[in-house]
Amino acid sequence: MPLEPTRENSAGLADVIDRILDKGLVINADILVSVAGVELLGIKIRAALASFETAARYGLEFPSGTQLETPAWKEALVAREGCPQCEKRVSIEELVSDGCPWCGWISAKARPRIRQSLT
Repeated sequence: MPLEPTRENSAGLADVIDRILDKGLVINADILVSVAGVELLGIKIRAALASFETAARYGLEFPSGTQLETPAWKEALVAREGCPQCEKRVSIEELVSDGCPWCGWISAKARPRIRQSLT
């Protein structure tokens, strides 16, 4: 019996965009137009597509005049990790100390504290 590739779940457009913004995408292109060996036009393009959080993590430069002291920037600089259960990105501190606010997953560190508060 031959082996055939299978896909467990299909990724929609939202999943693809979320992945690109999370990991970032950089496009480098060099375009040269020449006639008879004479270069007439040269264009160098470098484009980056990423969320602010990803861009800040990799140290990409932002346009001058960008206000880095706003609450949104401070939120973007908070270290985040994917929840082991639902994979939503939550701050590492909250995930470890309290658990996931999205699905209710509780970390091993938070379990004893939560059991104590229930009794």
